[in-house]
Amino acid sequence: MQGEQEGIVIAVENGLAKVKTSRHSDCENCGSCPGNAAMVLDALNQVGAKPGQRVLVEVAEVSMLKSAFVVYIVPLVAIFVGTMVGGYLGEYLDVSPGWFQVGGAIFAFAGSVLYIKKVDRSAKQNSKMQPVVKRILTD
Repeated sequence: MQGEQEGIVIAVENGLAKVKTSRHSDCENCGSCPGNAAMVLDALNQVGAKPGQRVLVEVAEVSMLKSAFVVYIVPLVAIFVGTMVGGYLGEYLDVSPGWFQVGGAIFAFAGSVLYIKKVDRSAKQNSKMQPVVKRILTD
């Protein structure tokens, strides 16, 4: 399944087009990105779009779901696991587990942020995960 969006090319470099698009309903509900009305995507420019042209950009829905899972669910799971491990460690050392739980949660959250950055870098280099300019709508 694919998600399509219209946008305007604002810059082109190295085979990528920076496309300014309006937010779709999923983005409006989320609100985690800065700004209200528009966002800029780096899309593979396979059709040779030029700045100022209106284009149709396609994003694989599987990519969006994977990204959402990594960004939202992985940190929550990491915090939960870090809290549990910290609590067990505190009990094993026969001290109050509260601070160990807090420390475990912070440590696990930091690890999840590093993991997200790694996934983001690999996704930017994976052409299957990137948005693609499918066609030019107007000049």
